[in-house]
Amino acid sequence: MLNLTLNIRYVFLICNLHIMNLQLKWIEIHLCEAQAQFLCDGLGAVWVREDDIWKELDGHDLVKNVGLDDGTFLYTKQRAMDAVSRLLETRTDPHGIKELKCPDLLAEHYKPVACRIRQWFSEHALIVFPVSTLLIGCTVLFWKVRQRRYISSRVEELYHQVCEILEDNALLSKRENGECEPWVVASRLRDHLLLPRERKNPGLWKKVEELVQEDSRVDRYPKLVKGESKVVWEWQGCSR
Repeated sequence: MLNLTLNIRYVFLICNLHIMNLQLKWIEIHLCEAQAQFLCDGLGAVWVREDDIWKELDGHDLVKNVGLDDGTFLYTKQRAMDAVSRLLETRTDPHGIKELKCPDLLAEHYKPVACRIRQWFSEHALIVFPVSTLLIGCTVLFWKVRQRRYISSRVEELYHQVCEILEDNALLSKRENGECEPWVVASRLRDHLLLPRERKNPGLWKKVEELVQEDSRVDRYPKLVKGESKVVWEWQGCSR
């Protein structure tokens, strides 16, 4: 009989501790989420009256689902109230009413991720902005250098292709005894060699023309082709 009584008391104690922990957790979440919102957006109440908290807790599903009687609820409520006073910040307003607030350090754990990121950028703006500007500048510079190297390499490639085509065309003209024209219209050569996307960049072919103009093996002169004046290129160097 004594053991049964002790077991009942033990179970009662365990239940009370569990209920008190649920009440404490609900109060912590309720106040700390509100404090976190205030720290993020400056909205919401910072200090909350203790009476308002218990009134809201009285009608909460937590109490209804557990099914506490009045005596048990008042007991756990008093125990929770004592624990809350140690966990949260407290003060008394001018009317003598006790108020509670979640400490800022604890409220930090309840901040949304978006709020933390926004505040981090705000706090480190003096570092983030110059670093971001530097990274963007380096990226742009790297892209320009890479683009210049690609254009330079592509221009040399096109120039060698032009020379090969002009030389082959000159050889073919000699073999066929003038039946094939020894010259090639420069614009047709351009459209043949350039990719469609490269035709949108007039500077690319202009660089090729500059190399051709500097090459003494290639003659450049205007010629009337099908009633239109065209610039033609003709190979004058030694053929292979």
